[in-house]
Amino acid sequence: MTKTLEGKLDATGLKFGIVASRYNNFITKRLLEGVVDGLSRHGAADDNITIAWVPGSFEIPLACLRMAETGDYDAVIAVGAVIRGATAHFDFVAAECAKGVARAGMETDVPVIFGVITAETIEQAIERAGTKLPNRGFEAALSAIESVNVLKAIAESSS
Repeated sequence: MTKTLEGKLDATGLKFGIVASRYNNFITKRLLEGVVDGLSRHGAADDNITIAWVPGSFEIPLACLRMAETGDYDAVIAVGAVIRGATAHFDFVAAECAKGVARAGMETDVPVIFGVITAETIEQAIERAGTKLPNRGFEAALSAIESVNVLKAIAESSS
């Protein structure tokens, strides 16, 4: 018989760190609202949510790594917005942010969720922050909750 392990969407008693970029703050604030809404709707207490602000998306990975290393959080969620401009700067920032966030999770064994929007235009970023499409921050919160719970289920199944 096949065994299936899944993470439930229950954040009760879980602790979350959020790293938010100040750059493109008009987008990031909406994403952050989405994260907090998603966590709260699924049982996370306000006291179990900590937000760390960093200057830009390039600085997100180090803050995620430090939060995850503390052992105080069940998951860390990164939010920011990298919007393409006229130079190659977008490519470097987006790539390094994504790689760094992934590395933070792999190095600490703590789910570190990539809720950073990478968009070609401001309009796309606004849509992904919840105007036409679902709020990517809310989706990141759900990913964090499910990831924590599926890792717990994996650990319990191997005992």
